[in-house]
Amino acid sequence: MSKLNPLVKSTKFDNVTLAGGMGMKAAKQDSISNLRRMVLANLLWEDNFYVDGMSVADEIARLIPFCSPKEVASLVVEARTVQKLRHIPLFICVHMLKHPAHKEYVLDILPDIITRADMLTDMLALYWKLNPAPTGKKRAPIPATLKKALALCFYNFKEYHFAKYDRDGAVKIRDVMFLVHPKPRNTGDAVLFTKIANRTLKAPDTWEVALSTGKDKKQTWERLIDEGKLGGLALLRNLRNMREAYVDKRVIKKGLESIKSSMLLPLNFYSAFSNHPEFSREIEEAMISSYQDLPKLPGKTLFIVDISGSMGMNLSGKSMYNRLQCACIMAMLAANQCEDYELVATAGSDSTRVGEHKHIPYPKKGFDIINQITEDRLGGGGIFTRQCIEWCREKFYGDFDRIIVFSDSQDCDSVNKIPVPFGKYNYICDVSAEKKGINYKGVWTAEISGFSEHFLTYIAAMEGLRNSFSNEE
Repeated sequence: MSKLNPLVKSTKFDNVTLAGGMGMKAAKQDSISNLRRMVLANLLWEDNFYVDGMSVADEIARLIPFCSPKEVASLVVEARTVQKLRHIPLFICVHMLKHPAHKEYVLDILPDIITRADMLTDMLALYWKLNPAPTGKKRAPIPATLKKALALCFYNFKEYHFAKYDRDGAVKIRDVMFLVHPKPRNTGDAVLFTKIANRTLKAPDTWEVALSTGKDKKQTWERLIDEGKLGGLALLRNLRNMREAYVDKRVIKKGLESIKSSMLLPLNFYSAFSNHPEFSREIEEAMISSYQDLPKLPGKTLFIVDISGSMGMNLSGKSMYNRLQCACIMAMLAANQCEDYELVATAGSDSTRVGEHKHIPYPKKGFDIINQITEDRLGGGGIFTRQCIEWCREKFYGDFDRIIVFSDSQDCDSVNKIPVPFGKYNYICDVSAEKKGINYKGVWTAEISGFSEHFLTYIAAMEGLRNSFSNEE
């Protein structure tokens, strides 16, 4: 299973204080809250700034039996369908199979989260990776629950989808089919399953297949765009290849204008924007169009963006994105959806333990706001959240409907000095998968882990729900 990252050496990690032991005491949270913060910004087995990836994976596995099975199942679906994570939902399902109360939910959620045909093979490969074979056996036996769930997943896909991922991996799609025995519902299923068994699936008209035939690259790219056969992610990632093939810019712009994908992250658009400024306007418009259904946030909002040293750490060892880019893009999206807002960047000096803060009075629109946030180092050390909030309290007049802090929550402020925000609602958008954070109950409205655009949906739902309760009272 080449797409699953190799294990790293496990190390002991008992996080009593934040920022790797250099900061303030971590907030005490219940098991499901701790599980959420590690899962929703997690790229399985990849190291974070203050904790190694294997330690996070171990902690996720440890927490599962301490959480409600229904809440864990809901978290798995959210991780896949909202946060758009791929391997961590499968990882949790494997561990749910070990606990009787959780096991029964796997049958319900697996068909919802296996949204690509190659996730069938990933699931089996991951199960065998985490469950070594008994003595004398080649592989560990597959639980009946997992077999039934995987069999149901075969109904999610058509021949095109199976053919696209019918590869010569250690575990093939037909291997999965032979083990779980999905029952044909009709003649069409029977024919399809026979093709999978014989590996005679019709080659799909994907860009990989089309280009591998040796046909003219320019004509191939233009045909795929004109026929709407090029997915949004493939288009964004192949802009350079298209330009090198001299594809007409008007055709590329047409493709960007037609992007419609629920599985694209803001980071996908940012990566394309960074590498292809000649299409900056079209990429920005494509992103805004993709998220046009995001809720608007009324009133006045204060955004605080953590630009401390640890925010420069990549999301994972193999990721091309870092935490600061995630935070900036989330702030950019929020600014586009908010009625009125103020923007502050913050970091500080580890040696003096003093935070430095910058108000950005005239934020630009779109991706240009990222350069405004990141252009100054501001001390070059950690984040001092409490000091920043106190600075903002003195800096700005009037009340804020909400305060949103975009950070990795690894606060370096003095121990026991809890940052107390002053908005009507107060949120921490945590873009890391560290074990602990600063979401002190009774102080912050909510901690939102991860880096998808749906943090705005969460905030709107939270405020709408609470407002309805307030009106009833």
